[in-house]
Amino acid sequence: MPTPTFRLATDKDVPAIIALLGDDEIARAREGFQAEVTPQTLEAFKEIEADKNNELWVGELDGKVIATLQLTLIPGLSRGGSKRALLEAMRVHADHRSQGVGEQLMNAMVERAKTLGCGLLQLTTDTRRLAAHRFYVRMGFEPSHVGMKRKV
Repeated sequence: MPTPTFRLATDKDVPAIIALLGDDEIARAREGFQAEVTPQTLEAFKEIEADKNNELWVGELDGKVIATLQLTLIPGLSRGGSKRALLEAMRVHADHRSQGVGEQLMNAMVERAKTLGCGLLQLTTDTRRLAAHRFYVRMGFEPSHVGMKRKV
């Protein structure tokens, strides 16, 4: 099993992250999908980097970015005022799937959420991602809520 290093992303990682996000037919079919780095994606990266409640992570192996996800902290009044962590846009490069990379990344984010004082880790996943659903359940997530989205 390969052992990647997980670290916060830098602006130099943005092209690799965009490539990982685009290596997915569901994502490519979405409105607004961009296959290249654009001024908008660079601006979004700068916003994430500047926001103390957002972290963009990458997994690196042999100098190559092979995984990514965004961790967002959400302070709230429910659950006794504890923070929750939201995982978004988790991707592992196709060449490294089913090799334990996703599990290692998820375990690292569970520990990161604990370190940041979160009492809950949550995510949404497209209903068509059946393999991802099995992975998340295996990682201890419970399909307890129905997620909904609305364009604005």
